[in-house]
Amino acid sequence: MAAPICVLGIETSCDETAAAVLRRAPDGTVTILSETVHSQIDEHAPYGGVVPEIAARAHADIADAVVAKTLQDSGIELADLDAIAATSGPGLIGGVMVGMMTGKAMALAADKPFVPINHLEGHALSPRLADPCPFPYLLLLVSGGHCQFISVTGLGQYQRLGSTIDDAAGEAFDKLAKTLGIGFPGGPAVERMAAKGDAKRFALPRPLLNRSGLDMSFAGLKTAAARVVEAEALDAQGEADLCASFQAAIAECLAEKTRRALSAFAEEQSGEIRLVVAGGVAANQMIRSALNQVAEAAGASLIAPPLRHCTDNAAMIALAGAERLAAGMVSDEGLAFSARPRWPLDEERAKSAPAYGGGKRGAKA
Repeated sequence: MAAPICVLGIETSCDETAAAVLRRAPDGTVTILSETVHSQIDEHAPYGGVVPEIAARAHADIADAVVAKTLQDSGIELADLDAIAATSGPGLIGGVMVGMMTGKAMALAADKPFVPINHLEGHALSPRLADPCPFPYLLLLVSGGHCQFISVTGLGQYQRLGSTIDDAAGEAFDKLAKTLGIGFPGGPAVERMAAKGDAKRFALPRPLLNRSGLDMSFAGLKTAAARVVEAEALDAQGEADLCASFQAAIAECLAEKTRRALSAFAEEQSGEIRLVVAGGVAANQMIRSALNQVAEAAGASLIAPPLRHCTDNAAMIALAGAERLAAGMVSDEGLAFSARPRWPLDEERAKSAPAYGGGKRGAKA
């Protein structure tokens, strides 16, 4: 009988320095032995958003201590690990390199396999941290940097069905929060304000809602909200109403596109239909509620990670490493892997039909 797999995961793709030690049993059951997340909110708050140079320096300053604390808390010695996994893209390249090189150095020192992990795959597998979530399933990955529908039919088997053609939903939330000066990170700040507001006060657009297909757009919505701020002297209630209207617009767009995606996905699958929502925006309760209604209407099950694993974390990176190790999808070439600022889950479709982005760094989605 196969033995349990124990993996250290490291995550530094944006503004959290995180590490986790995870044990995966042969039957797929997961136990998180320890987990540490060091936030950089205070460093970036004065700027209303993440500053890449500040993030990279902060990761470099704290990564070793975060990893050391996590190993100590787990009760697992470095020599007893089966592998070390680290986010190796996509993300802010300075931060990605800090975490990846930390993982590589430890792997070399301990003579352990190094597993480079796609940050998006970590999110895609994150519901499996808490509960069984067998393949296949439809994934809505919705975060500060990404917003896309992915058909997940197995480990490493990802097909992009639709994507934002410009800004991600989380990016739009962050921009509104910065415009209003209500705090950072923007998503939770807008959600708190929206709870006190009237979602019907401002008639904001629903971009691409009337266009067929699964692609999304949030740049126009972001601009429309900015124009409201410019045109009106909003008091506290007005700001709350704008946040509520903005949140409702995003929720409606995501819900309608998800309804279409579920319909298309169900045609290709038999048996139970599972909708997985992951990424930082998945923590928004109004959006979760809207997606749950869509799933129920379609006869699908909505599966989401615990709230603490919606945002960036290392447990999902450790899980992805453990899953790949268990499946024999780890090679000796991990140490030669180069950090990637862009790394689509569906690389074939990103090359043949990029949603947006390109240039020397490759397609973003």
